[in-house]
Amino acid sequence: MKWGLFFLLIVQRISELCWARRNEHWMKRRGALEFGQNHYKYMVGMHSLFFVSLLLEGMRKRPSPLWSILLKIFIVLQLFRLWTIASLGRYWNTKIIVLPEAERIRKGPYRWLRHPNYFVVVLELIIIPLMFQAYWTAVIFTICNAFLLSVRIREEERALCLLKSPGE
Repeated sequence: MKWGLFFLLIVQRISELCWARRNEHWMKRRGALEFGQNHYKYMVGMHSLFFVSLLLEGMRKRPSPLWSILLKIFIVLQLFRLWTIASLGRYWNTKIIVLPEAERIRKGPYRWLRHPNYFVVVLELIIIPLMFQAYWTAVIFTICNAFLLSVRIREEERALCLLKSPGE
């Protein structure tokens, strides 16, 4: 079960990167601008190292006694992730790419949260390691993610100023 979830996560992340790349090309052909290039490599590195750490720390341990509860939370998070991605449609990306003068998305979870995808990632970096009893991974990558998100959200907010609010 643990190996299945681990490989599912890897396939999911690779699929998301492919989808993001496709959306990036689509947006840039329409004049989109990219922001935050300097920190993006650190985001990719952190997320890659998260899986290495999870593998090294958690795969030799038994699943958490709370596995079934944590798995249900994880599934809800994945549904929320899909809702977030679907709400942005072609504008969803792992990079900060905006199409100037496009209308800001205010549907789906964006009605209530400014950065719902980051909400999911924050919780995933806690829940997934707990499922594998990888407590050091949970602590280290939660701290690293908090630092990177403090940089990323500032960059993203700057980029989002180029977008029109609905009804403008």
